[in-house]
Amino acid sequence: MNGKCLLDTNIVIALFKGEPKVLKELARCKTYVPAIVIGELRYGAEKSERSDSNHTQIDALINEVIVLPITTEMGNYYGEIKNQLRSSGKRIPENDIWIAAISMENDIALFTRDKHFANINDLKTKSWDI
Repeated sequence: MNGKCLLDTNIVIALFKGEPKVLKELARCKTYVPAIVIGELRYGAEKSERSDSNHTQIDALINEVIVLPITTEMGNYYGEIKNQLRSSGKRIPENDIWIAAISMENDIALFTRDKHFANINDLKTKSWDI
Protein backbone atom coordinates (compact mmCIF):
# COMPACT_ATOMS: atom_id res chain seq x y z
CA MET A 1 0.00 0.00 0.00
CA ASN A 2 1.26 3.44 -0.94
CA GLY A 3 -1.01 5.48 1.28
CA LYS A 4 -4.56 6.62 1.71
CA CYS A 5 -7.19 7.30 -0.93
CA LEU A 6 -10.44 9.22 -0.38
CA LEU A 7 -12.92 8.38 -3.12
CA ASP A 8 -15.33 10.76 -4.79
CA THR A 9 -18.61 9.34 -6.10
CA ASN A 10 -17.40 9.15 -9.70
CA ILE A 11 -14.42 7.02 -8.69
CA VAL A 12 -16.64 4.66 -6.67
CA ILE A 13 -18.84 4.26 -9.75
CA ALA A 14 -15.73 3.51 -11.83
CA LEU A 15 -14.75 0.96 -9.18
CA PHE A 16 -18.21 -0.63 -9.40
CA LYS A 17 -17.80 -0.83 -13.19
CA GLY A 18 -14.47 -2.60 -12.73
CA GLU A 19 -12.38 -0.05 -14.63
CA PRO A 20 -8.87 -1.59 -14.72
CA LYS A 21 -6.88 1.62 -14.11
CA VAL A 22 -9.01 2.47 -11.08
CA LEU A 23 -8.81 -1.07 -9.70
CA LYS A 24 -5.02 -1.07 -10.10
CA GLU A 25 -4.54 2.29 -8.37
CA LEU A 26 -6.90 1.54 -5.50
CA ALA A 27 -5.25 -1.83 -4.83
CA ARG A 28 -2.23 0.18 -3.64
CA CYS A 29 -3.94 2.24 -0.97
CA LYS A 30 -6.06 2.19 2.14
CA THR A 31 -9.48 3.30 0.93
CA TYR A 32 -11.76 5.85 2.57
CA VAL A 33 -15.19 7.05 1.46
CA PRO A 34 -16.99 10.14 2.80
CA ALA A 35 -20.45 9.54 4.27
CA ILE A 36 -21.65 12.15 1.75
CA VAL A 37 -20.58 9.83 -1.09
CA ILE A 38 -22.54 6.97 0.49
CA GLY A 39 -25.58 9.28 0.44
CA GLU A 40 -25.05 10.13 -3.23
CA LEU A 41 -24.70 6.44 -4.07
CA ARG A 42 -27.86 5.56 -2.11
CA TYR A 43 -29.78 8.27 -3.95
CA GLY A 44 -28.58 6.89 -7.27
CA ALA A 45 -29.56 3.38 -6.22
CA GLU A 46 -33.02 4.52 -5.12
CA LYS A 47 -33.82 6.03 -8.51
CA SER A 48 -32.28 3.14 -10.46
CA GLU A 49 -34.14 0.29 -12.12
CA ARG A 50 -31.57 -2.00 -10.47
CA SER A 51 -32.10 -0.62 -7.00
CA ASP A 52 -31.65 -3.89 -5.08
CA SER A 53 -28.40 -4.89 -6.79
CA ASN A 54 -27.04 -1.34 -6.47
CA HIS A 55 -27.81 -1.28 -2.73
CA THR A 56 -26.10 -4.66 -2.37
CA GLN A 57 -23.01 -3.26 -4.11
CA ILE A 58 -23.00 -0.23 -1.81
CA ASP A 59 -23.35 -2.47 1.26
CA ALA A 60 -20.34 -4.49 0.09
CA LEU A 61 -18.34 -1.28 -0.39
CA ILE A 62 -19.18 -0.11 3.14
CA ASN A 63 -17.80 -3.40 4.50
CA GLU A 64 -14.54 -2.99 2.55
CA VAL A 65 -13.63 0.67 3.17
CA ILE A 66 -13.49 3.14 6.03
CA VAL A 67 -16.48 5.50 5.89
CA LEU A 68 -15.67 8.97 7.25
CA PRO A 69 -18.57 10.75 8.99
CA ILE A 70 -19.22 14.49 9.21
CA THR A 71 -17.61 16.11 12.25
CA THR A 72 -17.63 19.57 13.80
CA GLU A 73 -14.11 20.21 12.47
CA MET A 74 -15.32 19.39 8.96
CA GLY A 75 -17.96 22.05 9.44
CA ASN A 76 -15.15 24.51 10.08
CA TYR A 77 -13.38 23.47 6.87
CA TYR A 78 -16.69 23.66 4.99
CA GLY A 79 -17.17 27.28 6.07
CA GLU A 80 -13.63 28.23 5.04
CA ILE A 81 -13.91 26.48 1.67
CA LYS A 82 -17.33 27.94 0.86
CA ASN A 83 -16.11 31.44 1.71
CA GLN A 84 -12.96 30.99 -0.37
CA LEU A 85 -15.09 29.87 -3.34
CA ARG A 86 -17.50 32.79 -2.87
CA SER A 87 -14.62 35.28 -2.68
CA SER A 88 -13.12 33.93 -5.89
CA GLY A 89 -16.46 33.82 -7.72
CA LYS A 90 -16.30 30.03 -8.12
CA ARG A 91 -19.17 27.66 -7.49
CA ILE A 92 -19.19 23.92 -6.99
CA PRO A 93 -21.94 21.57 -5.78
CA GLU A 94 -22.66 21.71 -2.04
CA ASN A 95 -21.92 18.02 -1.52
CA ASP A 96 -18.52 18.49 -3.12
CA ILE A 97 -17.67 21.23 -0.63
CA TRP A 98 -18.38 18.72 2.17
CA ILE A 99 -16.29 16.06 0.40
CA ALA A 100 -13.40 18.53 0.13
CA ALA A 101 -13.77 19.39 3.83
CA ILE A 102 -13.54 15.70 4.74
CA SER A 103 -10.42 15.36 2.58
CA MET A 104 -8.77 18.37 4.16
CA GLU A 105 -9.61 17.51 7.76
CA ASN A 106 -8.24 13.99 7.36
CA ASP A 107 -5.29 15.04 5.15
CA ILE A 108 -6.16 12.40 2.55
CA ALA A 109 -5.90 13.06 -1.20
CA LEU A 110 -9.27 13.06 -2.96
CA PHE A 111 -9.47 10.74 -5.95
CA THR A 112 -11.93 12.31 -8.41
CA ARG A 113 -12.73 13.07 -12.02
CA ASP A 114 -14.34 16.42 -11.21
CA LYS A 115 -12.15 19.30 -12.36
CA HIS A 116 -13.94 21.88 -10.19
CA PHE A 117 -12.10 20.61 -7.11
CA ALA A 118 -9.05 22.47 -8.49
CA ASN A 119 -10.83 25.69 -7.42
CA ILE A 120 -10.29 24.82 -3.75
CA ASN A 121 -7.04 26.09 -2.26
CA ASP A 122 -4.81 23.52 -0.56
CA LEU A 123 -6.99 20.53 -1.50
CA LYS A 124 -4.91 17.50 -2.49
CA THR A 125 -6.46 15.65 -5.42
CA LYS A 126 -5.60 12.84 -7.77
CA SER A 127 -7.49 12.98 -11.05
CA TRP A 128 -8.03 10.41 -13.74
CA ASP A 129 -9.15 11.33 -17.22
CA ILE A 130 -10.34 7.93 -18.31
